[in-house]
Amino acid sequence: MSIAELRQKYHEYICQEIIRIKQDKKGAIEYPNFADGSNRSSREISWGIVRSLACSISYDNIHEQTAGDRFEVATKNFLEQAFILLQHLRPGNWYYSTVQTAISRFRQYEHLSYVQRVVKKDKTLSAALGGNYIVTPDIVIGRWPVSDEEINREAKLLEQEDSIAALTPLREANYDTHYPILHASISCKWTIRSDRSQNTRTEALNLIRNRKGHLPH
Repeated sequence: MSIAELRQKYHEYICQEIIRIKQDKKGAIEYPNFADGSNRSSREISWGIVRSLACSISYDNIHEQTAGDRFEVATKNFLEQAFILLQHLRPGNWYYSTVQTAISRFRQYEHLSYVQRVVKKDKTLSAALGGNYIVTPDIVIGRWPVSDEEINREAKLLEQEDSIAALTPLREANYDTHYPILHASISCKWTIRSDRSQNTRTEALNLIRNRKGHLPH
């Protein structure tokens, strides 16, 4: 399957299982279920997306939370299947999840659990720094570190007692506790609203400010 075919399947699923057209009490067509009904620009953008995807019109009711959950899972599945197709370019043991995984469960951000515990105990620090350090993204992609056996699979590149590559998070032997490396954080919002856009920006700034090492996508 090509990337284009995979993308087409993703769009078809969204049209069939998630997009619904809202109606008023008299049955008149109003706007797609991901638009802000009180905002004209949002309504026009949503109709443009429906036309671009060539969706058939469906009026079946679907709960907003259900639509959001389906969108997250569909997006995660699309990304995972696309990564599998590109495995020869980006090898590794990858991790994908829509379960609200705190960024402190990833190597670049593991220190935030300690920081948050300290700040909560100190009122002065809490007042100065705030306490909201740990983002829980909608979708995460991570990569598990590799064992020395895997590193040495083709040739003896590292010895266990070597000081070479002793700090890289990619090497499993460097740490007692194994966390995946956060590769990407996806803010996956179904509705088109300004507050959702601001939430995405806030998450991104938090990830940039508090990381150790490379910044995720």
